[in-house]
Amino acid sequence: METISPKELMGKIKGSKEVYILDVRAEEKYEEDHIRDNNVQSVNISKTKIFNLDETDAESLSVLPKNKEIIVTCTTGNSARKCAAILAGKEYNVTLLDGGITAWKDYLAEK
Repeated sequence: METISPKELMGKIKGSKEVYILDVRAEEKYEEDHIRDNNVQSVNISKTKIFNLDETDAESLSVLPKNKEIIVTCTTGNSARKCAAILAGKEYNVTLLDGGITAWKDYLAEK
């Protein structure tokens, strides 16, 4: 599975292309804080919806593009790794944010 470091992600965001981020944390955590930028399209689909895709309506994934890279993140990266594996199995182009939002925040604090 492809991974991207917070520094590499910042480079992508500062580039000219739009970056698509799927945050699989609970909605409250997402609303509290998530990766934002003019070049970021951020979507929140909880990990439980992705874990239970076979039992629930897969329509919740209809917002995800199949023709673009999707950076998947959560708090530390563990849930995102599982979600990314499920999505990769459904032919999505996924990359895992190494260390999740925690690593992202640490990276921003170092700058």
